[in-house]
Amino acid sequence: MVTKTNMTSPYKRRKYDEASKAEALRLASESRSTQAAARQLGISPKLLYRWQQAQVVAEVGSVELARDPEVRALRARL
Repeated sequence: MVTKTNMTSPYKRRKYDEASKAEALRLASESRSTQAAARQLGISPKLLYRWQQAQVVAEVGSVELARDPEVRALRARL
């Protein structure tokens, strides 16, 4: 019989300030791939992709427009 004792996770969630996120996004934009930038920073590629999506949503103003590749391409050309 297994008893549950002290169910705390050995991993603590790290918190990143806005300056760290901005630096990671800059590095990802200059890097050949987001995954390579994430490896270099020691963070999950999923986390970096999430930050990139949040940045696009903040720039565009809505999630629907941010997900539309045609709108993003047109905004990039402007």
